Amino acid sequence: MAIQIKKILVPVDGSKHAMRAAEYALELARQMQAEIILMHSHKPFPMVLGEPYFQNAVNKILKKSNKLLEPYRDLFNKNEVPFTDQIMEGHADDVITEVANIEKCDLIVMGSRGRSDLKGLLLGSNTHRVLKTAPCPVLVIR
Repeated sequence: MAIQIKKILVPVDGSKHAMRAAEYALELARQMQAEIILMHSHKPFPMVLGEPYFQNAVNKILKKSNKLLEPYRDLFNKNEVPFTDQIMEGHADDVITEVANIEKCDLIVMGSRGRSDLKGLLLGSNTHRVLKTAPCPVLVIR
């Protein structure tokens, strides 16, 4: 059975674990001649604010998200790996699964903060939730 990996989803949160996952995804993309979908999910916009406060909050969140993505964009650009990036709104685990479904990703490569299994399960980490709901294989990098 030949494994075809053409689209790799790399959700990031700015942590060192996410950067390690991005580096793994970079090497996999090179070897498989795959493209990367770089994704960051921010918390939902505060709907209770009126104008112009709502738009100011949106602008601030998007600016912060773009700044967070810059080191990853630099990594992929420097290494000439094809990628697109997305800034999404919502809870990370839900958005990761949704993007993987819509984009028909073959693999999700994501970082783990390395919590113990019991503590991670009790806290309901994003990684554990994605592992349960992902439509494709998930490679967790510690």
